Amino acid sequence: MSLEITKITANIGARVSGVDISRPLDTETAAAVREALSTHKALVFDDVRLDDDSHQAFVRTFGEVTTAHPTVSSVDGVPNVLPVDSERGRAANHWHTDVTFVLNPPQATTLRSITLPPYGGETLIASSAAAYRQLPEPLRRLADTLWAEHTNDYDYAVPDEEIDEQQAAQRAQFTSIKYRTVHPVVRVHPLTGERGLYIGGFAQRVVGLSPSESRRVLDLLQAYVTRPENILRHRWSPDQLVIFDNRITQHYAIDNYDGLPRRLHRVTLAGDVPVGIEGKESYSIEGDASHYTSVAA
Repeated sequence: MSLEITKITANIGARVSGVDISRPLDTETAAAVREALSTHKALVFDDVRLDDDSHQAFVRTFGEVTTAHPTVSSVDGVPNVLPVDSERGRAANHWHTDVTFVLNPPQATTLRSITLPPYGGETLIASSAAAYRQLPEPLRRLADTLWAEHTNDYDYAVPDEEIDEQQAAQRAQFTSIKYRTVHPVVRVHPLTGERGLYIGGFAQRVVGLSPSESRRVLDLLQAYVTRPENILRHRWSPDQLVIFDNRITQHYAIDNYDGLPRRLHRVTLAGDVPVGIEGKESYSIEGDASHYTSVAA
């Protein structure tokens, strides 16, 4: 079998065929998949026939895996796999990059389809590299200088008056360890040197600005990330795996399936500490995530 990479959209996404990822990848194939991920930001594999063990083995081809999440529980008996389950609520229906509230967020996220609704339930994935390229020069120069504080200590799904008892318990679990980390608004990708907007839903405040000023600036930049031409709208099929580069994308799980059963399993790859355009690294203000992830070289 020979590896084939087929683009899905101009700015993000490719379909990979000609490789069986349920079996160990040889060095050449693994390098080609890594290069394709760097180029296309998100890859789709069809008919993967994976279970939790082989899913994790595939991710380990590229480095160490994280545990499931810093605060949220894993699949029973499988500490490195996070169930993305409609029964746990649909709190991921906002634009975000995974776990940016810790010092070294995952470098890549993989999602595998388990149970799918008969309609809806798509995942949107956006290229923050394309967004950065599209910024007008004055706005790009401003973004290059900014740093933003990311935190899990807020509710990003529903206001207080609308949550029920179950949602309140989920919120309490999500914030059971509070994290605050400052990242560059423009992150330099360690493999490609590309610049991307590193913001999303966990970015709550721009360093040096008031909350209201921060919101205006972040919303302005975020509007470039979520331009339609920068988005892959992935409609799930059975036995699929999607991997996206968490260092230079954002994603959004659409809540458009009437509460029907929907379940994906997530495994993430341990990441490096983000670096801005001047070579300065992110820094932690609050929260120790060493139980969750190692730091990738």
